[in-house]
Amino acid sequence: MIPPIEISDHAVLRYLERAYGMDIEAVKTEMIHAVEPAIAFGASVVIAHGVKLVIREGKYVVTALPKNACRQRLHG
Repeated sequence: MIPPIEISDHAVLRYLERAYGMDIEAVKTEMIHAVEPAIAFGASVVIAHGVKLVIREGKYVVTALPKNACRQRLHG
């Protein structure tokens, strides 16, 4: 029996780039444009394209959650 297989997020990103032609840098740029105005006003959460982007320390987008993710989960 083989052990459970684990795949890093880095490997997933590279796979999406190389196998599906996704432009990860373009996605990052789109996310930056979505959060910039809100960060300027001190927001810690932004809804972009139906996804909740969580911002920490006023500059790090640390996760993307379903829009309806409960507030308690963000602070937990």
